[in-house]
Amino acid sequence: MHQTRGQIGNQNFSLTGSLWDVNITTSKDSAFNENADKAIRWALIVIIFITMVSLGCTMEISKIKNYLIKPKGVAIAVGAQYGIMPLTAFCFAKLFQLSPMESLSVLICGCCPGGNLSNIFALALEGDMNLSIVMTACSTALGLGIMPFLLYLYSQGISNLAESVPFTSITIALIMILVPCGIGILINYRVPQYSKIITQVCWVGAAADLNAVVIGVLAGISDGGKMFKVLSHQLIATAALMPLIGFICGYILSTLFSMNAPCRRTVSMEVGCQNIQLCTTILKVAFPAELIGQLYFFPIIYIEFQIVEALILIVLFRCHQRLRPS
Repeated sequence: MHQTRGQIGNQNFSLTGSLWDVNITTSKDSAFNENADKAIRWALIVIIFITMVSLGCTMEISKIKNYLIKPKGVAIAVGAQYGIMPLTAFCFAKLFQLSPMESLSVLICGCCPGGNLSNIFALALEGDMNLSIVMTACSTALGLGIMPFLLYLYSQGISNLAESVPFTSITIALIMILVPCGIGILINYRVPQYSKIITQVCWVGAAADLNAVVIGVLAGISDGGKMFKVLSHQLIATAALMPLIGFICGYILSTLFSMNAPCRRTVSMEVGCQNIQLCTTILKVAFPAELIGQLYFFPIIYIEFQIVEALILIVLFRCHQRLRPS
C-alpha cells in the first residue's frame, strides 16, 4: 500500500511538474510575443518618422507655391487619390464579402495618401518629379481631414463596422506623421545644405516603403507564420487588384483632363501607390492586438503586388521608348 501511494504521489508530482513547465513555457512565449509586438510598433514609428522627414527635405516652398497657384495637376491627382482608391477598396470589400475587420483593413489602405514609392516610380517613368513630390505632400497633408471622413463615410455602408473605427487614434497617428514632414520642409528651407545629406541617408535607411516588407517579415516570424493562415484568398486578390486599378484609372483620368504625357504617368503612379508605411502603422498602433490580429499584414501583401505591377509597367514603358521610331 505504501509503495502504491508513493508511486501515485510520484505520478502526481511528475504531472504537476509537467504542468508547471508548460506554464513557464507559455509565459515565456507570451512575454516574447509582447516584447516583439512592442519592438515592431516602435520600429514602424521610427521608420515612418524617418521617411516623412526625408519627404519634407525634398520639398521646396517655392515649387509648392507654383503648383498651388496653378493647382490643376495637384487637384486632379488628389481627387483621383481620394476618389478612386477608397471607392475601389469599398467595392472589393462588398464584392468579396469581407468580414468587418478585413473590410476596415482594406478601407484604411485605400484611404491612405500617396507614398514615397510613387516618387521613385515616377522618376523611372520619366514623369514630372516636382509634381510627384508636391502631390505626395498635398495628399499627405489633406489626409489629416479627408482620411477620417472617408473612413466614416464608407464604414456606414458595411454593417457592424462604423463603431470599430478608432477615429481618435487614426487622427493622432496622422498628426504624428505630418510633424516630421514639416520638420523636413523647415530643414530644407532654413539649412538646405543639410537637407540633401538627410535625404540621402533617409532614402538608404528607409528605402521608401520597402522597410515595411522587412518589418512584415520580422512580425511574421514573431507570430509563428500565422499571416498566411489569416489572409484569405479574397484579401490577396484585393491586394493584387487595387494597385493595378489605381495605375490604370489615374492614367485615364489625367488623360481626360488633357494633361501631358509625363504628368499622366506621374498621376498614374501617385494614385496606384499608397503610403503602406502609414497604413501598417495605423493598423498596428491604433488597434489592440486582440482586435486586429494578423490583419495588419495586409499592407505587406499589398506593397508586394504594388511593386511588381509598377515594375512591369516601367519595363513596358522602357521597351516602348526603345522600340518607338526616333
